[in-house]
Amino acid sequence: MEIKAAVLTERGLAQPYDKSKPLQIRSLQLDPPGRDEVLIEIKAAGLCHSDLSVMNADRPRQLPMVLGHEAAGVVVETGKDVTAFQKGDTVVCAFIPSCGDCLPCAEGRPALCENGAEANNEGVLLGGKKRLHDGDDIIYHHLGVSAFANYTVANQHSLVKVDDTVPYEILALFGCAVLTGVGAVVNTANIKMASSVAVIGLGGVGMSALLGAVAAGARDIIAVDINEDKLTLAKELGATHTFNSTDPNIVDVIKSATNGGVEYVFETAGAVAALEVAYAITRRGGETVTTGLPHPEHKISLSQVTIAAEERTIKGSYVGSCVPIRDIPRFISLYQQGRLPVDRLLSKVISLDEINEGFDELANGKVNRIVLKM
Repeated sequence: MEIKAAVLTERGLAQPYDKSKPLQIRSLQLDPPGRDEVLIEIKAAGLCHSDLSVMNADRPRQLPMVLGHEAAGVVVETGKDVTAFQKGDTVVCAFIPSCGDCLPCAEGRPALCENGAEANNEGVLLGGKKRLHDGDDIIYHHLGVSAFANYTVANQHSLVKVDDTVPYEILALFGCAVLTGVGAVVNTANIKMASSVAVIGLGGVGMSALLGAVAAGARDIIAVDINEDKLTLAKELGATHTFNSTDPNIVDVIKSATNGGVEYVFETAGAVAALEVAYAITRRGGETVTTGLPHPEHKISLSQVTIAAEERTIKGSYVGSCVPIRDIPRFISLYQQGRLPVDRLLSKVISLDEINEGFDELANGKVNRIVLKM
């Protein structure tokens, strides 16, 4: 079938993107779903830094590629051996498919699925197939989803069936921002009630982590960002303290305000400087958790002795250490109960034709989440 999609053909183009146009809106051919695959009509897709990092060359991927991985839609057709979905189901996409056969999957850690990671790195669906074409040319898949299109084909293990009463533009957020941010708090760190928490970087993932900390019963919640509007929103969402990271004395200021540091600190900006601040404000015996994905060549420098002498923990968190089929419905339920107000993270809704301008706003740090509505 013929579809309309945003295709990245060249990485590293300069901003403003509304002038350089890294994402080109094209008509492509989409193959029908094969074994274990599902054809989805995409209803909404979020703009995320993981997409931006492919555009700006921080995360090298095969090109040309249809980006987009945070999405919600409706099942149109199912391929052979698909048993969990049927036509008309509402689904949220999970950008790490879980094969169920590798060791991490067997251990209950689908975010670390080895076959899913290999497929994502190669720009193919789980199982190795490529379903997107531009004439005779292959178009690669982004993280098994390629959601910046009106239709896509995904492996059934990249999908989670969800309640169809929640608006699509809200459902899309649960596929990445909420899954990663809330999951980092409740799964990776498993914070204790009445503990102190700090979040460095208040994009969609950072704000979600803040909401997760509120829902989990944190006592003190410190929000840190460069943008005053985001700090204001963080305060409205439950932050007890806010600090602007442009302050050259930010570490001393936060440690003074928190009696020596914070028990759990979450770095969600994907920047070396942010992780260094996060580690520096973590108290003795505390945990520093990073969800950010900077360029592979970026490295941090830490005082090794503090890890042992202060019993520090540094943890990575990918996809919030989540089990998507378990956690996405649970987080949606919390939203429906008013305990996880992720709708407050939605900055604006745009059309597919406005996607380059949307990434300008995301890159400039002015928004939390922009969502394409098809």
